[in-house]
Amino acid sequence: MKFWKYHALGNDYIVIDPAHVGVELTEPLIVLICHRHYGIGSDGILLGPGKGEGSDFGVRIFNPDGSEAEKSGNGLRIFSRYLYDRGLVKEDPFTIMTAGGRVESKVHAGGRSVTVQMGKVSFDSTRIPVRGPAREVLNESFVIEGTELRYCAATIGNPHCVLIRDKISEEETRRLGPHIETEPRFPNRTNVQFVKVRDRANIQVEIWERGAGYTLASGSSASAAAAVARRLGMCDSRIAVHMPGGSLDITVSDDFSILMTGPVTRVAEGTLSEEIFS
Repeated sequence: MKFWKYHALGNDYIVIDPAHVGVELTEPLIVLICHRHYGIGSDGILLGPGKGEGSDFGVRIFNPDGSEAEKSGNGLRIFSRYLYDRGLVKEDPFTIMTAGGRVESKVHAGGRSVTVQMGKVSFDSTRIPVRGPAREVLNESFVIEGTELRYCAATIGNPHCVLIRDKISEEETRRLGPHIETEPRFPNRTNVQFVKVRDRANIQVEIWERGAGYTLASGSSASAAAAVARRLGMCDSRIAVHMPGGSLDITVSDDFSILMTGPVTRVAEGTLSEEIFS
């Protein structure tokens, strides 16, 4: 099974072309491939290119726990770079269909930077989803592990819970993230972002990713966090999102459409030995 590996600000994915898969990618197999000790090690698998359903390309996104994600900003930048490296696209815009909707992507700088039009952020509880009456989920509260927290919820094709905090830390993210991810009000689980607003053009974010855990960077999380900061009137339209793995440039338009630009690094390509599957 041939693979390509990339990282985007330390968030790493393995890309596998369905044409090179000789077995069914079951949940246990995905977990094994992504395992840091028994497999290649990654924050997920991108399976593509597939049929685009009205787009130029399609991709399926799998978390390291074997679950399937609707959308991934870092994953989409990586997949775009992969298409570019294989000569399937050039430095002209093209479209990709995900389970969370259609996006437009453009590769720059010989593949080292990619811009993705991520789609529109919605705060509608019925679309995210969040249990309870239909509403915009803004500045609500819950108690997690004895700590009262105020949060906003959003979707950009996948669910997010954004918490604006005066101080954020990896320790708090690791401690509270898994409990928020599986909080019953989020029927599909949720990605979690702890956000500190530095000024009107900069935010700092710590991330607990649904199905992956503590994560150095996330494009969809950066998009949701920036959209919430603008929706609450705390930031302007152009926002630099600073994460442990590095920064992304996010533009939030008046209708909360997101334009994301950030780097991609090629790591390796090779062939998975059949021996690991035994």
